[in-house]
Amino acid sequence: MSLKPLLAAICTAALATGAQAEGLKVGMITTLSGGGAGLGIDVRDGFVLAVEQSGRDDIEVVVEDDQRKPDIAVQLADKLIQSEKVDVLTGIIWSNLAMAVVPGAVAQGKFYLSPNAGPSPLAGRGCHQNYFNVAWQNDNLHEAAGAHANSTGYEKTFILAPNYPAGKDALAGFKRFYEGDVAGEIYTKLGQTDYASEIAQIRASDADSVFFFLPGGMGISFLKQYADSGVDLPVVGPAFSFDQGILQAVGDAALGVHNTSQWSKDIDNPTNAAFVESFQAKYGRLPSLYASQGFDTANLLMSAMDSADVTDQDAFREALKAANFSSTRGDFEFGPNHHPIQDIYVREVIKEGDVYTNRIISVGLEDRGDAYAAECQM
Repeated sequence: MSLKPLLAAICTAALATGAQAEGLKVGMITTLSGGGAGLGIDVRDGFVLAVEQSGRDDIEVVVEDDQRKPDIAVQLADKLIQSEKVDVLTGIIWSNLAMAVVPGAVAQGKFYLSPNAGPSPLAGRGCHQNYFNVAWQNDNLHEAAGAHANSTGYEKTFILAPNYPAGKDALAGFKRFYEGDVAGEIYTKLGQTDYASEIAQIRASDADSVFFFLPGGMGISFLKQYADSGVDLPVVGPAFSFDQGILQAVGDAALGVHNTSQWSKDIDNPTNAAFVESFQAKYGRLPSLYASQGFDTANLLMSAMDSADVTDQDAFREALKAANFSSTRGDFEFGPNHHPIQDIYVREVIKEGDVYTNRIISVGLEDRGDAYAAECQM
């Protein structure tokens, strides 16, 4: 039984049209239904836009819905590798799914380009020559939030995140740069929607601020409940909890909040300006950081195709490492473990007309790599 929703099937058919035998086949496993579907849809739509804009007819993309379930993701990866004979895999949003899929995929000689999840084991001792992360290492945005909390003068921050690999990386990243005291630390259930207990613990603490990482619908639920609780402590978080798709659902409760991101729609370069304009024209909404990551992932892949054939793995790997493409982030380069070295910005949630969005107010960390590269032996 096919797990592809109608939109994914349409996307696949559109991209496969005219694909040539000597081209490249991509398997995209991402979340298109259930909780967190908006993130996967944005990655897919950004990737599709880049391919369409290129005018290429030598890329076939097979899109599958992992339903945010690791076992489903593994089944789909096996199908794409063994039956569909894909050359490259991409698309996974969630770190627990990435940990279930990536090691097996690269062990079978496939390239994996991550447009989102960046769990620490895959950046350190579990790195692999065929694994590239085009977004960030999980800790990065949280590290910048810790640095920003220092510069803002917070001394007792209460921290919370979901209990899964990215959540653990998040709190580790924040504490790596944060110099104050931790007033409380909670790991919540992945997919949780009721935060009354956590908010009560925040209220009872002597915290002067709150840092949280709750992506997708989890962040929407927490922010709304936090705003209604009357707890009046300032909040800092990563872009995952203040991204374009989330802000419209949260509304005024997010205004003025500072958050950290490697991308923003107001990064001033021609590629980003054109991306924002064309994405909005095609899909009728502003892009999120997930959409920008999907767009960059496709452009990285196509830049490698321009100088090497995927059947020559050594040459193709070198072409990926060169990152010879125009990124929405401006300058783009990989570190020794195939994770980006990049600026992480501090953004503020604002309202432009009727639309909630973000604007850059400072650089949180400059040219940041990650804390695990030294452990990577390729």
